[in-house]
Amino acid sequence: MFGVKQFQILPLLLILSIPANSRAQEKARPAADPNKFAVILSGASGDEGFAKRFKGWTEELRRALVERFEFDEARVTVLSESPEGGRALKATAEEVRRTFQTLRASVGPESTVFVFLIGHGTFDGRQAKFSLVGPDLTADEYAELLGGLNARRVVVFNMASASGEFIKPLSGRGRVVVTATRSGQEQNATRFPEHFIAALTSRDADADQNGRVSVLEAFDYASRLTAEQYKSAGRLATEHALLDDSGDGVGHATAEGGDGALARNVYLDSLSTEQAAANAETGRLLRERERLEGEVEQLKARKGNMPEADYEAELERVFVSLAKVNRSIKRGAQ
Repeated sequence: MFGVKQFQILPLLLILSIPANSRAQEKARPAADPNKFAVILSGASGDEGFAKRFKGWTEELRRALVERFEFDEARVTVLSESPEGGRALKATAEEVRRTFQTLRASVGPESTVFVFLIGHGTFDGRQAKFSLVGPDLTADEYAELLGGLNARRVVVFNMASASGEFIKPLSGRGRVVVTATRSGQEQNATRFPEHFIAALTSRDADADQNGRVSVLEAFDYASRLTAEQYKSAGRLATEHALLDDSGDGVGHATAEGGDGALARNVYLDSLSTEQAAANAETGRLLRERERLEGEVEQLKARKGNMPEADYEAELERVFVSLAKVNRSIKRGAQ
């Protein structure tokens, strides 16, 4: 039998029994970014097989956001067909509206909101919908919900079937919209979510090898692996992912036509935010570098509509500014 004093020292003994390097790693873990929010909406499955698949993808995605990308667990909202746990919500139209109402009161001008839709979609030739438990919401209704968010960035991954019809209604300034299909006619169940989630933990997805995975890199990686899966199975592809971040409501399969500039500089991790907290000037420079890199991509997209001399002059101006910013960042890191 343990005495009272023995019970009092047990917690200390347990702490001391943890290896020093493990305690140091736990202490060194960065604080969750208060400016990042995520909504994972896992819709109606239709049968047991899809229910199991959607549940697995949802759990993997939530784990990656919280454990790898340092999302505050309290700022990751999960709505599913069969919610489990005290914080879980049912994927109904009412709960979706309530979730965005809560977000509206929480996000601010420095916030980035990520919205992930996993499930089935429909398109009747007029309206595109995402399948929920009970009545569904249309693409236009989701656009209205997003429009109420005063956030710096909104990134939507609609990874459901028939999701291509969501691009035009959801498109807007400061938004990145990714869909698993290119139209509402592609109504077969999608495999894009599987490869998108894989991109979040794969070194191969980090195309520029900067140690971070951008939204564009995750999109490119998932699109490529989805196409390869159909090819290796000898099947005709029934889904073709699109991305729109120029606000023109037209999606592209690759970074072209003005799309990709924003997605290239939006990351799921919070490296720039952490650095800004440690050094406000470094944070300002990093944001300026992102802006200039985006300006380069936009300039390249407009090349065909500009006199060559003007294009070269503008490109040189931006590159000179970019070089100065990079030099200042490097100087600050020394």
